[in-house]
Amino acid sequence: MSTNSTFSKDELKRYSRHILLPDFGKEGQTKLKKSKVLVVGAGGLGSPLLSYLTAAGVGTIGIIDYDLVELSNLQRQLLFTENDIGKPKLHVAVKKLKELNPHVNFVLYDDKLTSDNALEIIKEYDLVADGSDNFPTRYLVNDACVILDKPNVYASIYQFEGQVSVFNFFNNVGERGPNYRDFYPTPPPPDTVPNCAEGGVLGVLAGIVGSLQANEVIKLLTGIGTTLSGKLFIIDTLTLESRTIKLPKTTNAEEIRELIDYEEFCGINNSSPFDVNEVNVQEFDQMLKNGNDIELVDVRTEFEHHIENLGGKLIPIENLVNRIDEISRDKKVIVYCKIGVRSTEAILHLQNIYQFKNLYNLTGGIEAWKKEMGEALT
Repeated sequence: MSTNSTFSKDELKRYSRHILLPDFGKEGQTKLKKSKVLVVGAGGLGSPLLSYLTAAGVGTIGIIDYDLVELSNLQRQLLFTENDIGKPKLHVAVKKLKELNPHVNFVLYDDKLTSDNALEIIKEYDLVADGSDNFPTRYLVNDACVILDKPNVYASIYQFEGQVSVFNFFNNVGERGPNYRDFYPTPPPPDTVPNCAEGGVLGVLAGIVGSLQANEVIKLLTGIGTTLSGKLFIIDTLTLESRTIKLPKTTNAEEIRELIDYEEFCGINNSSPFDVNEVNVQEFDQMLKNGNDIELVDVRTEFEHHIENLGGKLIPIENLVNRIDEISRDKKVIVYCKIGVRSTEAILHLQNIYQFKNLYNLTGGIEAWKKEMGEALT
């Protein structure tokens, strides 16, 4: 695909509603065509973000994602259908995006963004739109953008609330705006922040916030409007109220000179006096086959347990305190949830407050079991 400033008749007709816009016109559309954007993640935020950037005519879109399509994605990730379950999101998304707009060039990274490859990948783009859903990746994207002087269009969603901002943006006099570390100077403890897989998310929220993220990207690329640099936009879909708060600069971006181990920085690999014992799915499967005398506790909701479970006793995490006596202290107790966050929280609570010493977390939860073993037990 050509990224020059000339347009075919088909392109002129396709982008006519943009070209008719005051302060946008053919000049704005030309800027989009010449632009290169890297989108991190093709999931909840990535699905609407990619759709609108593709439809808008961004010349080159890089996409990095290594996940597979799951049934639970379909509630909000409208690039995918039931026929795509089990397939790589990256390749399914690009096939459909090319059908939406054949004039866009796509660069695919079927890999995890890491400290080893981030600088090499990001340097090729004008800006990054971060649709990731975890703190290590957000810090990694931020620091790579700071080192390379690239704008970072950030968004996040959780339950009913979404956030959008623009980090590391240089204004027209060359002043650098706040970056993600001004928003989150230090990461929260890893066991205190559930993600959408644990806490849920309203499907339409992904569409709203991903579209707002795309809007910021388009404004940055074309130079129209006022960006969210130095501001955080927050929307609550339950009340449809929004607010914009100011983000001060509290860190020295020049001190960010190299990429680090971000999982260690976020406490994911750190040891702790409050660590929980872990059992992986292979070890758990062997226990079941050997007929070991174990107790299994599911700390998810009754609704989740009804859909699929691994057997055992259902004690939702919010009911733990009232049902302490139902948990054995004499045998090995395997505690599980969807991906291991709530079960870790439950074990820490039971260990630290009620002195349990026989609890084991099923690493990765029921999702890890399904990935390794194929399906839930019941």
